[in-house]
Amino acid sequence: MIIIKVMGGLGNQMQQYALYEKFKSIGKDAKLDISWFEDSSMQEKVFARRSLELRQFKDLQFDACSAEEKEDLLGKSGILGKLERKLIPARNKHFYESDIYHSEIFNMSDAYLEGHWACEKYYHDIMPLLQEKIQFPESANSQNIIVKKQMKAENSVSIHIRRGDYLDPENESMFGGICTNSYYKAAEEYIKSRVPDAHFYLFSDDTAYLRENYHGDEYSIVDWNKGEDSFYDMELMSCCRHNICANSTFSFWGARLNRTPDKIVIRPAKHKNSQEIEPQLLHELWDNWVIIDGDGRIV
Repeated sequence: MIIIKVMGGLGNQMQQYALYEKFKSIGKDAKLDISWFEDSSMQEKVFARRSLELRQFKDLQFDACSAEEKEDLLGKSGILGKLERKLIPARNKHFYESDIYHSEIFNMSDAYLEGHWACEKYYHDIMPLLQEKIQFPESANSQNIIVKKQMKAENSVSIHIRRGDYLDPENESMFGGICTNSYYKAAEEYIKSRVPDAHFYLFSDDTAYLRENYHGDEYSIVDWNKGEDSFYDMELMSCCRHNICANSTFSFWGARLNRTPDKIVIRPAKHKNSQEIEPQLLHELWDNWVIIDGDGRIV
């Protein structure tokens, strides 16, 4: 059995769910471990506590593993279990994501997988299946209904600018300074050179920043989905014809759920500051995505 640990925010949860669906598509017995959300002690050191937001989607089905199934795969917890796994490495079925892409996981029969699994190549081939399964419930906010119609009637482009927690000291060294002004300017120019009359819809956790820096009729700021309803910003991103992403899994999934056949999707060359930019590898792992670095260069 393959068990995939679910943790983190909505974008990460969707990636872990997508990997689960990929294993099922190749005939593997797969389940999700959702205990991270059910045992409060597991999030004691987490800066922002998370809930299982996968449950917000309409009728999204998945198989969750039991505590017994997890123990059967990993062995007992505690000192004795750790000692056994150290003395008998073959019994250690706990696999930690340590690279941008791990092709070897698909050859495993019994494994407990822990990671974010952000790479597009993991599930690019089953994206139509994921787009069919991942459905948003109807929003009660009339603004969302009106704007969705507008987005589908024009050359709409989403721009996601994540600030908020990325400016916190706990996160800035890892995620900050990647999506620079040069990145966004180059992304806009790329779109404008290929899409006539592009209209940009701006999404951010810092709408004051948007109002200060984006002016003109070509921009619309989406600022009404708050709290749990911020979930609907992802749906609105997916309704745009083209997408400019931040280094954020939230906007990655807004773009992935976009069903426009000829969509242009742009992402930054790095997701984390610890990563090296390897253009050839990036294009192999993120097929058909436009990749721009912090200096505004297409790589």
